[in-house]
Amino acid sequence: MPKMKTKASAKKRFKLTGTGKIKRKHAFKSHILTKKETKQKRNLTHSTLVHESDEKSIKKQLCI
Repeated sequence: MPKMKTKASAKKRFKLTGTGKIKRKHAFKSHILTKKETKQKRNLTHSTLVHESDEKSIKKQLCI
C-alpha cells in the first residue's frame, strides 16, 4: 500500500493551531482593492478559523 499524500493546495492554505483547530486566511484581498472600503480590507487582513463543518474534509486532505 503506498503512502498517503498531502494535497499540496491544502498544505499551502491551512495551518494547524496548538489546540488542533485549522487556521485560514480570508479571500478577496489579492487584487482589485480600489473598489473595496478600507474597513473591509482591514478586516480581510486577519486570519480566522475554518468552520466546524469543513474541518473533517480539510484534515483528510492534510492527512491528519
